[in-house]
Amino acid sequence: MKIKDKTFTPLLPAEEIAAKVNTLARQINKDYKGTKPLFIAILNGSFIFAADLLKEIDLECEVSFVKLSSYSEMTSSGTVKELIGINENIFNRDVIIIEDIVDTGNTMRVVLDEFRDRGVKSVEIVSLLVKPEALVNSIDIKYVGFEIPNKFVVGYGLDYDGFGRNTKAIYQIKA
Repeated sequence: MKIKDKTFTPLLPAEEIAAKVNTLARQINKDYKGTKPLFIAILNGSFIFAADLLKEIDLECEVSFVKLSSYSEMTSSGTVKELIGINENIFNRDVIIIEDIVDTGNTMRVVLDEFRDRGVKSVEIVSLLVKPEALVNSIDIKYVGFEIPNKFVVGYGLDYDGFGRNTKAIYQIKA
């Protein structure tokens, strides 16, 4: 698949992603039975994952969104910029952050620190993708879909300079 000036090859097929999303939702349903968690999806990349995951959540819950950014084209800028903040009161709430990908952990470190400063009861992360080789922050991710190599990926909500989000599968950059 070609996006702008880059070529990408298949990494995760749609069927495998769907099965993993279902597995993650079942585990969250079990772990949070009897509670009313607040799911907070990190935009833009997690929007497809969040929608698919939440369709499988059987809990009484709320959903909100926050938009953060630390990327420019294909590389992390190293600085997290809050673009749209959270409006809900998260004090003494069980919060589950929905993220498309954790690579350096910079974004998650900022979000976790902010939520803890606001007095959440608990906060966990569900991330479809994690790049263990790229982590520079020690982040506890309770719900991990796939661990992937430290390669640039697109599809299923992830983009290259704004393009490529609208695929059912995930692709990695061709070496």
